[in-house]
Amino acid sequence: MVDKRLAVQAEGKHVYDIVIRESFAGLPDELKAYDIDKKKLCIVTETNVASFYLDQVKSILEPACSRLEVFRFMEGEASKNLDTVSSLYKFLIEQKFDRKDMLIALGGGVVGDLTGFAAATYLRGIDFVQVPTSLLSQVDSSIGGKTGVDYQAYKNMVGAFYMPKLVYINISTLKTLSDRQLVSGLGEVIKHGLIQDADYYRWILSHKEAIAAREPQAMAVMVEGSCRIKRAVVEEDPREQGIRACLNFGHTLGHAIEKLMDFQLTHGECVGIGSVLAADLSKRRGFISEEEYQEMLSLYEYFTFPALPGELKAEDILEATKHDKKMEQGKIKFILLKSIGEAEIFRDVTDEEILGLFN
Repeated sequence: MVDKRLAVQAEGKHVYDIVIRESFAGLPDELKAYDIDKKKLCIVTETNVASFYLDQVKSILEPACSRLEVFRFMEGEASKNLDTVSSLYKFLIEQKFDRKDMLIALGGGVVGDLTGFAAATYLRGIDFVQVPTSLLSQVDSSIGGKTGVDYQAYKNMVGAFYMPKLVYINISTLKTLSDRQLVSGLGEVIKHGLIQDADYYRWILSHKEAIAAREPQAMAVMVEGSCRIKRAVVEEDPREQGIRACLNFGHTLGHAIEKLMDFQLTHGECVGIGSVLAADLSKRRGFISEEEYQEMLSLYEYFTFPALPGELKAEDILEATKHDKKMEQGKIKFILLKSIGEAEIFRDVTDEEILGLFN
């Protein structure tokens, strides 16, 4: 039986717990500390996740709170925008939600990011809880308080740092993920090992068959391992002023590819492509060996990550990186591997080096 708890701190103070279980059953008990019997709760979710888990979570939470409402929106990145947030504001106002009530983000990264942003801004701040159901959201987007929505073609351009009261992970939801969504989450899982923990990366290499088969024990160890890494980085740098930027390994080129493909590839797939390219540049600079690079390439291939789409032009990818929100004074913060398990921020990566990756 999986029952793990990781405490997350900020500036030396406990902020929230990450709870890892195998069911939703413990959620009401975790929320008792916030007097939910006196609160209205609003489950915010999207259509696909709702079809799997909404009734189950409703039946568990309804007896524990004063009133339960549900706000549903259409699944997918296309809904992660200010129009959807505006519809949620309207719903909360009509249902008379006040600052003492609470939002429950039930779903993947789109749901968590959008709900968190709405919570940060509705009445200048209302409590919310992350209940991530995808691997990507369990190991990455639900942890650390980064919330936001896309603005026109620009990903996560509008947002806020706003911490949840709880992150409640039910790893049994990973059983219902499509193979593609599992791979999307593995883009972040592998990245965590590469940038922060060589032993964890080696564990992934040696347990890849169990992970691909979604064996519960392997999934529990993997999710906890990634959560520990993300927690450690977030605690050291809660507002991404320094080392937390290393979590963006693979993201500079990944986000550019994601945008140019009009989000036809998942975020994690693009992070995987971007990570391979960033590792190639790390190899070209002499930081990692050819053998280490090939081993990494084989791991991504084992999990069937897509290759760089052939229709994309190197010049267009380079130009798209210039619009990344991580630009500082006209320069991209490019994350490279100094070694397996250690990443560093570089501000001297040239256009020629980036273009050279596509030749």
